[in-house]
Amino acid sequence: MNRIYATGKRKTAVARVWLTPGKGEIQVNGKSYREYFSDHLVAEDILFAPFKVTNLIDKFDVMCTVEGGGKSAQAEAIRHGIARALVSYMPDLKKPLKKAGFITRDPREKERKKYGLRGARRGQQYSKR
Repeated sequence: MNRIYATGKRKTAVARVWLTPGKGEIQVNGKSYREYFSDHLVAEDILFAPFKVTNLIDKFDVMCTVEGGGKSAQAEAIRHGIARALVSYMPDLKKPLKKAGFITRDPREKERKKYGLRGARRGQQYSKR
């Protein structure tokens, strides 16, 4: 087995993920995940979730590039990519990962602002006088 590649997405964040057999290290855009997500508190829980569900902690090294979105969306895009890569490596892992909700791409996106309104749905404030 060489490298496993998968793409993960969430909102506008896109993560390209490569899995290789290793010690469980995660590199994001050339940095350690701790360094990259230093200001994000739950990134570690999000990133290691697919490995915890499948009992494969410390079995794979993850190298990924991620762009777009915020830190939360990027972490969840990486999680989506890791889950998809694990399924392509071992198809029998699909059931537990699907049950945990890591295979399905979260389709929620930001709704566009409409003209005449202050946001996507909020109208202008009414003033009687």
